[in-house]
Amino acid sequence: MGNTLEFRHITKYFPGVKALDDVSFVAYSGEVLAFLGENGAGKSTLLKTLNGDYQPTSGQYLINGEEVHFRNPHEAIEAGVSIIYQERQLLMELSVAENIYLGRMPANFLGVIDTRKANEMAQRIIDEFGIPIRATDKVKDLSVAYQQLVEIMKACSRENLRVICFDEPSASLSDSEIEALFAIIRKLKAEGKIIIYVTHRMSEIFQITDKVAIFKDGRYVDTVNTAEVQEPQLIRMMVGRDLGDIYSSLDRDKQIGEVLLDVRGISSDYVENVSFTLHAGEVLGFSGLVGAGRTETMRAIIGADRQTGGEVYLAGERIVCHSPHDAMRHGIVLVPEDRKMQGILANMDVRNNINISLLDQHANRFGVIDARAEDEAARKGIEDFRIRTPNAEKKIVELSGGNQQKCIVARWMSTHPRVLILDEPTKGIDVGAKSEFYQMICQFAKQGLGVILVSSELPEVIGLSDRIIVMRGRKIVGEVMREDATEDRLLALGMTEN
Repeated sequence: MGNTLEFRHITKYFPGVKALDDVSFVAYSGEVLAFLGENGAGKSTLLKTLNGDYQPTSGQYLINGEEVHFRNPHEAIEAGVSIIYQERQLLMELSVAENIYLGRMPANFLGVIDTRKANEMAQRIIDEFGIPIRATDKVKDLSVAYQQLVEIMKACSRENLRVICFDEPSASLSDSEIEALFAIIRKLKAEGKIIIYVTHRMSEIFQITDKVAIFKDGRYVDTVNTAEVQEPQLIRMMVGRDLGDIYSSLDRDKQIGEVLLDVRGISSDYVENVSFTLHAGEVLGFSGLVGAGRTETMRAIIGADRQTGGEVYLAGERIVCHSPHDAMRHGIVLVPEDRKMQGILANMDVRNNINISLLDQHANRFGVIDARAEDEAARKGIEDFRIRTPNAEKKIVELSGGNQQKCIVARWMSTHPRVLILDEPTKGIDVGAKSEFYQMICQFAKQGLGVILVSSELPEVIGLSDRIIVMRGRKIVGEVMREDATEDRLLALGMTEN
């Protein structure tokens, strides 16, 4: 008989919120169990109460029938329980090998650390993963994707590993890197580990998991065999309703107006001679492979990267943006792809996160902030964007990813922009929250905003955009109207060399 991890009546209260409500089920070794649910359903909270980040209000965890209780993540690791979070927990100045074996570096009989042996051991793990890095590389010099894989290697290197949980591990990985990760997961499965995989990507669930545990509003709904269900059934179980065709039901803007943004030959250190127009009331999609230059184009427009050529016109008038603050004053705002690094202010509450762009407006001539105006802006943002939070004083990091993203959008919309740039706005967000975001984007367009949508998800960019611009090699290589857009056509434009 294999190993088991039992969740027994796990309940977790936060002030004003019941995050987990009497959760009970069993995970078994030798299979990959997905956790599926909307943002805020309790998946990450359950993992954090397992490994000692949080303490459950009530309930028990049992491994092989024996109760375990961890006061902190270190105790969990010592007992063979590892959780790989989206947020990397690495020491950037140390090498890959030093990170993998941190706190347990091999030593000789005199107690002197044997760096050479650590490098050899780490290189063997790296080679198993099949990625082109060296054990001696400093972690700070690696891409975000490889840093994430180092985090996973660190967990896999522990001989006592019994339970390994992946929380959105593929968010920053390319297709080939995801395949390398899946190969490791299959190896861990064959070794009889208990594997939990949290993801919002339905395709991954059907690729790598054996069973799916569904959560809704902090409660465990059911566990189903992956091979016996289809995507619509899973969505219905997790959101409590049938979403149907998520795009056909959108209330689109039928009255696209005049040219609002006219970008002429913009160049920077990262893009070359990019020209396009955006109309008022239009959703303009940007498609292309990773590295094609989509994000870099947006950064050049708002002055986050220095423009080396070209001009930008807004409503017929030339504007010059040396910084994102300049762009905001002109009415152009960017919701960035990496909300954790570039979007949220992690140590602040919801109120401050919504108001941070309004400090100039809320301050009098002596620099004193009008607290009442800030309270009203926060209240309106929470209400208008249906942000699920018990109050405005809740720390933003304690909200789900979808609600964090809503806070960022609420912040920028409170500045009353004319052009809204959304860079991968639904990354790491479940299908239910995506549906809300899509309706929101269409509503912005109906209000007369020009909306630019940068997305790597082809169904999303096709389903939302009125017109799609395709980039490759830091240049625009094509433009397709929505009615003519297919995944094959966009991929062909994005991949085919001239």
